[in-house]
Order: sequence, then structure tokens, then C-alpha cells
Amino acid sequence: MNGGVTTPGRLSAALGLLCAVLAGLSLLVGSAGAGLPGGAAGGLILWQIRLPRTALALLVGGGLGLSGAVLQGGLRNPLADPGLLGISGCAVLGAVLAFYWGAAQRFAPALPLAGLAGAGLGGALLLGFAGRAPSGPSLILAGVALSALAAALLALALTLAPNPFALAEITVWLMGSLEDRSLLHLALAAPPVLLGCAVLLGLGRGLDALSLGEATAASLGVPAARTLRLAALGTALAVGAGAAVAGGIGFVGLVVPHLLRPLLGQRPGALLAASLPAGAALLLAADLLVRLAPLALPLNQEPRLGVLTALLGAPFLVAIARRAAP
Repeated sequence: MNGGVTTPGRLSAALGLLCAVLAGLSLLVGSAGAGLPGGAAGGLILWQIRLPRTALALLVGGGLGLSGAVLQGGLRNPLADPGLLGISGCAVLGAVLAFYWGAAQRFAPALPLAGLAGAGLGGALLLGFAGRAPSGPSLILAGVALSALAAALLALALTLAPNPFALAEITVWLMGSLEDRSLLHLALAAPPVLLGCAVLLGLGRGLDALSLGEATAASLGVPAARTLRLAALGTALAVGAGAAVAGGIGFVGLVVPHLLRPLLGQRPGALLAASLPAGAALLLAADLLVRLAPLALPLNQEPRLGVLTALLGAPFLVAIARRAAP
């Protein structure tokens, strides 16, 4: 501890330990209660159901938390969120189209593959909209335009849903969940999420320079356009792949940097290493809550994970707005 601010390495280690504890609990909790059934059934439940769900919570949450820290630092906007760039909306749209045309019913991997394709297309469109030398404002405007386009196409797909069953499946999936995810989903999502996180973790120096302004960053030898382009690319990989397998899960990327700043200070680069395990721990804890809810409350099924993160994140957003008000 130095001047009331925790060192990033120490906090990252503590958060990593918290992730390990939560992951252990996640492997022991399911709809049937705590622990594992004995025999072959117990091994099947552990390896085919709970392990993929736990690993995806760590991956998706880590990607969201890290992307939020990078975007808030790079765009110099404390309300920036991975959803702001429209990548997750494009990933969700791609998966919805797989439902719409029935591909998900005929070929199980079509759903995450279509989501990954949507995220890739969204990333390409975002960089194209932002221009050859993107700045913070141009990237935000491009993200807003891409989000609006994805939302309009999604509304069109819902309006023209071929039958009530497809509409119900799309609506449930849009709420975001890690339920019933398999090792296949994990294998498809892990490479792009990990690659995106690697790109984002290397942006610390550039984000610190950008916090002083784009002109000052250029005078320090840090090209603002390249840093923002890499931030968009890393976010597209990490968040897009997560949305492709988990659906719409919001607010994690918004909340995590604000939780870390009182401990690590305002320097954007100092938040990166800790935001990865913090996002993973936050989403894993939320997923544990939705699994425990039917055991403690009179519910017939798990509440959707995206609904819970929104319920927790919306009051947090209001608190940020009230604190920023004069």
C-alpha cells in the first residue's frame, strides 16, 4: 500500500485468488444443489456442464472487464462500455440470424459461429466507419451508428420471426446466459477472447499517454489513432466472441473500472492487469447467484444472467451520474 493506493500486482493476485475460490464453488453448484452426484453421472456433470460454464464465465467476464477499462481510458469517458462500440450488438445479431433461418436447429455450432462472424463484421464496419485515423469522438460516433444499425436489424428479425417458437428462442437468448453451454462453445470462444485480451493488455502506455490528450500523446511518440484502432480490435475479439456464446450481458465492463479506481488510482494503464480478474470474478459471482436463486427462492428456473447484471448495473450507473452531477 502506497499513499492509500494498492499496487496493481498485489490487487491482481488477490483478485486471481478470488476467481479461483469462485471457480471452485461454481464447479460444486448446480440446479440439483451443491456437490456432485456419485459415479459416472457426477463426472459427466462436472466435465460437460459445470466446467464449460465456469470457464466461460471467467473468459467472458474477463474480456468485458478489461475492455471496459481500455475504452474508458482510451476514450477518456467514464461511462464508456464495450456495448458502446456496437460489437456485441453485431455478435448478437449474427446469432439471432442463425435462429431466424433455422441453422441453429440443424447444426449446433452454427449459433456461436454466426455470432463470431457477426462480431468480425462489426469490428470491420467499426474501423471503416471511424476512418483511417480514428479519434476518440469519431470512434464513439462510429460505435453509436453501428449499435443503431445492429439494433434496427435485430428489431426487424424479431418482427419477421418465422414462427412463435423461433421468436421465443431468440428472446430468451437475447437475455444472456451461460446455461447449457458446452466444451464446443468454450473451444470456439477461448482463442479470440484470449487474443483480444492480449492485445488490450499491451495498450497500457498508450492509454496513459492518451489520458493527457491526443495532441500530448502524439508529442510523446504515441500515435493516438493506432492505439484506438488496437483498442477497437481487441474489444471486437474479446467482447464479440463472448457475446457470440453468452448472448447479451451488459454493465460488467462499465462497473469494473469504477470499482478499481479507488484502489489503484486514475491512471488508465494501472487498471488493466486487475480489470481482467475483476471482470471474471464479477461475472462468475453473478452466475453463481442465478444458479442459487431457484434453490433459495420459489422459482421454476434460473433467472437470466444478462437480466441480473442489468439489475445490478443500472443502480450503479445512476450512482455514477449523481456523483458526476454538479
